[in-house]
Amino acid sequence: GEEKFGTRTEMKNMNSIRSITRAIEYDMERQIEVIENGGKIEQEIKEKEGQNIISHIKKDSYVIALDLTGNELDSVALSQKIENLSISNSSITFIIGGSLGLSKQVLNYCNEKLCFSKMTFPHQLIRIFLLEQIYRAFKIANNETYHK
Repeated sequence: GEEKFGTRTEMKNMNSIRSITRAIEYDMERQIEVIENGGKIEQEIKEKEGQNIISHIKKDSYVIALDLTGNELDSVALSQKIENLSISNSSITFIIGGSLGLSKQVLNYCNEKLCFSKMTFPHQLIRIFLLEQIYRAFKIANNETYHK
């Protein structure tokens, strides 16, 4: 025989499926909204961090941001850069972004962007990398040996 559609059980099942579908669609809209709002919040945090960073930079300092879009240098080139910058600048400031990165305001404020790697590293690890490279740069500039 032919199956009949439209029995009460089938109608309840169809209504349940529609309700579940609507609930999923609503939940997806909410997640998208939360993600969009989260992005807005992240942007606000970056902007506030950026304002704070800029307020702590000495006005006559040469500013270098560590950023994925920056130039990659080897240790000798970094040593030469630091040596050349030291001749005409009273100080050099390196900026490391937080977990959200640096704001456009900070990146635009910088004289230069430097990239250590295209990979992402924790903030604390980059601080160690930077300190080691500055130390190495001074050793190179003074023609002192340093472990390679």
